[in-house]
Amino acid sequence: MEKNVGMLYAMVENNYRRLKSIVNGMTQSELDFKGTNGELNSTAQLLKHLAYVDVKWVYRIQGETLLDHLEKKYGPEVDDNGRLPSIEGVPLSSLLEDYDFVFRQFEQACQQIKDADLETRVQYADGATIKWGIWHMADHNRYHQAHINQLRKWYKESS
Repeated sequence: MEKNVGMLYAMVENNYRRLKSIVNGMTQSELDFKGTNGELNSTAQLLKHLAYVDVKWVYRIQGETLLDHLEKKYGPEVDDNGRLPSIEGVPLSSLLEDYDFVFRQFEQACQQIKDADLETRVQYADGATIKWGIWHMADHNRYHQAHINQLRKWYKESS
């Protein structure tokens, strides 16, 4: 990988490894826990959401549209009520296996990107660069790690 691409890639990789260490050993009950009032997104929902957002970014970075079978597998981003789709009973190993696939795709995409490509604009809302997209992947992951850490705390307190 080129220098700047490699630094951005490392941000995403480090956050992904940290996320995996945070969820390591979660029981199914903890994975599906939606807060003390049952109204929050569960860790399972957040993991699926992160994988979906990241796979979309991988395809944007490559200048491609997300393939239908991947949209079906990872999506939708939100349900009819504008919330993360509810999922329960999906083992942590399955969620991480799906996310590992996305991360490997991301790594392959980064191996193809040149530093000069980082300022290339991609389709996203009002527009974004590849550099911003990779940075966003890292930041978004870190953001939801805080939610997962809070859910873990509440789960332990409620058990």
